[in-house]
Amino acid sequence: MSQAISTIKVTANGLAFAVDTAGNGAKLALCLHGFPECKFSWRYQLPMLAALGYTAWAPDLRGYGESARPDGVAAYRISALLRDVAGLIDAARARGIDGEVLLIGHDWGGALGWLFVLNAVRPVDRFIVMNLPHPDLFARGLRTTRQLRRSWYIFWFQLPWLPERVLSANNAAWVARAFRGMAVDKSRFPDDVLAVYRANALIPGGLTAMINWYRANFRNPFRSLAPAKRLTVPTLMLWGERDAALGKELTIGTEALVDDFTIRYLPGVSHWVQQEAPEAVNAMITAWLAGEPPPFYNKSP
Repeated sequence: MSQAISTIKVTANGLAFAVDTAGNGAKLALCLHGFPECKFSWRYQLPMLAALGYTAWAPDLRGYGESARPDGVAAYRISALLRDVAGLIDAARARGIDGEVLLIGHDWGGALGWLFVLNAVRPVDRFIVMNLPHPDLFARGLRTTRQLRRSWYIFWFQLPWLPERVLSANNAAWVARAFRGMAVDKSRFPDDVLAVYRANALIPGGLTAMINWYRANFRNPFRSLAPAKRLTVPTLMLWGERDAALGKELTIGTEALVDDFTIRYLPGVSHWVQQEAPEAVNAMITAWLAGEPPPFYNKSP
């Protein structure tokens, strides 16, 4: 039976967050989205996680969608974003969700996830990351011309007001192109799906808040504090190989940094892996959580 998704308001770290939720289990699955996404990007995973016994939460992160949108670049520093994640876990605990914690992140949400588990901000039992490399490997990649070319937008986002002007033009056409243009299976991003992301981008102040994540963390984008050299939290990495923003080579060497590490590549799938190949992603997650080897991806002809 499919698990229904509803939206609740959760106060965490002094801010109000809109959270899509499914299930009512004692275990927490906290799903962190990327740019320029929102809680909607986990629509395929929340019912699956609920069926596995989790209370699954997918918040609009700080500055996104229906969640709080503090003013100023400094409000989006990594330290504040990590406190939000901690606050969400604390809020779940206060609601009686006191079992194991599964942290799942994609893109920027994956960056937060890595930093959260590496710095042990709160106990996490399992970690799943999608299309975002370990911070050490990403830092190494940014020293290469190849990855710098892929990451050109990070530098462009440092400009004042111009990125917001461009991204919002023509009913946020750039945002729609970011999804459908990068996707391999473009049927996964029909107009009604793109309309959700366009609407979020056009909320007054929304694009500025979203881009402020890049502005606030430009000098050291995916590091915070002094993470342990090796991660002991069991980790599953899922990676769409047709990622236009992050090269597959950034995953090489992750096994040397994580004690219990499993990786599955999805050839022919873009950066938007959990939205473009949800059936395969869900099967991989389900198997891994059951202690079984996740299936390898075989794309249908």
